[in-house]
Amino acid sequence: MKNKPHILLFNPDQMRADVMGHLGSGSTVTPFIDSLVETEAVSFANTCCQAPVCTPSRCSFATGLYPHVNGHRSLHHMLHAEHGEKNMFQVLRGSGYFVWWGGKNDLVTADDGPEAYSDIHFKADAAFFERHQSTPQSDTHRGDQSWRGEPGSDSYYSFLKGELKKGESDSYYLDNDWQNVLGAIDFIETAPKDKPLCIYLPILFPHPPYGVESEFYALAKNAPLPPRRQATPEQLARKPEMLREIRKAQGLEGWTEDRWDELRRTYYGMIARVDRQFAMLMEALKRAGIYDDTAVFMFSDHGDYTGDYEVVEKSQTTFEDPIVRVPLVVKPPRDLPATPGVRDGVMAELIDMTATVFEMAGADPGYDHFGQSLAPVLADPAAQHRDFAYCEGGRRPDEMQASERESLSQFGPNPADGLYFPRINIQVHNARAHARAAMIRSPGYKYIRRMTGEDEFYDLTADPMECDNRINDPALAGEIGRHKEQLLSWYLETSDIVPRATDSRWPQADRTQNKAEPASAVES
Repeated sequence: MKNKPHILLFNPDQMRADVMGHLGSGSTVTPFIDSLVETEAVSFANTCCQAPVCTPSRCSFATGLYPHVNGHRSLHHMLHAEHGEKNMFQVLRGSGYFVWWGGKNDLVTADDGPEAYSDIHFKADAAFFERHQSTPQSDTHRGDQSWRGEPGSDSYYSFLKGELKKGESDSYYLDNDWQNVLGAIDFIETAPKDKPLCIYLPILFPHPPYGVESEFYALAKNAPLPPRRQATPEQLARKPEMLREIRKAQGLEGWTEDRWDELRRTYYGMIARVDRQFAMLMEALKRAGIYDDTAVFMFSDHGDYTGDYEVVEKSQTTFEDPIVRVPLVVKPPRDLPATPGVRDGVMAELIDMTATVFEMAGADPGYDHFGQSLAPVLADPAAQHRDFAYCEGGRRPDEMQASERESLSQFGPNPADGLYFPRINIQVHNARAHARAAMIRSPGYKYIRRMTGEDEFYDLTADPMECDNRINDPALAGEIGRHKEQLLSWYLETSDIVPRATDSRWPQADRTQNKAEPASAVES
């Protein structure tokens, strides 16, 4: 590329891929994203996150490394600069980018914070609220919790909050997401002209609690809903223990379909809001005259169950598509060849976004990583990319530092009052259910290897709802063996990275580069 493009990373939290209309769901809540894919962008239909919960996934896509490489398998272990761990934003700043960060962290330690890796870490001030004529609102996790119902009721752990009511004179329900999106728009219109920009927007929506303004719920009220995933008791018995235990602890098994529809439509309404915000950002780029020179990436860190299998939220050790298959939509800059549309014949991973950003920016992170650039597939729908994608999570039985036990006390003297109590309580007290597991997914199949409990294998063509575990089916023995072998190869290839800089004992070596030696230079 002639010049370094501006880069916009729009990162909704907990957005499953199948709600986007252009992937065939029939949904009508993503009209802008669907139109963008039809005219200018590429959507990678089979993109998997590398961990099904926030921090491990973010540590992975911000480095291009899988969670197991440096042990990022917990919400309580973020990237540590003092351990030599770099992140994408640090690398881009070192390559001349002006980095603006507005939104959640869940990536770097609180000791450093986003301030250490950005030129601006956005925080709204009084002038901002006055300019946008709205009062600040708390996020859906905070404030009055009466919407949950009484402890012990079948709504207490449902995460269904419902309508978010803005003030009569407010232009926006000005929670952190709206603050950060509007802050990004303000920045785009006044950004410095002497550097390429990196704008990182890790917003919270559509992460539960499920709540949204009425105007966006109205957009989802009549939207088509695909069938909800439901397994028979016999099928559930062969699903992972963590899924069964969360299902029992959340206590939602008796819900009617009307109640599930309300929850799902609220989630869809949250995504309608995300689509609107994304459209506003694109318009801001156009007004600033930098749209054609900007590479845009819209992606989520992981998905959400949203009532599938009578479960809400997510889990560290389950790997159904609702939580591991995520959006990845790329609008390249004008001078990068691209053929718009959906890429459904290849697998992709979030770390491929990282590799693509590094390539577009001409940035070398200074270490080996495992992402693969998407540029060839952007240009040519028939280009080869990945045949498999991977996801992982969980802990060893004695690895209590990965159980997140500290979270049990963060909600006060009674841990059961916490929204996330059902999942975290299982993580802490049931090492068998929380045991390490890894998934390999191809376009047609999915294999999950577990330290404890039964492995899983799904024929995604015959059983797209992933209800029928066929790990012992002799008719699939060949495919099961192929996926097992590939999973072993993946672990062998990615189990660690050797630093590029060799020790000073070898002063004649170039200790900073990673270039293959010609065959003639290799000693026999």
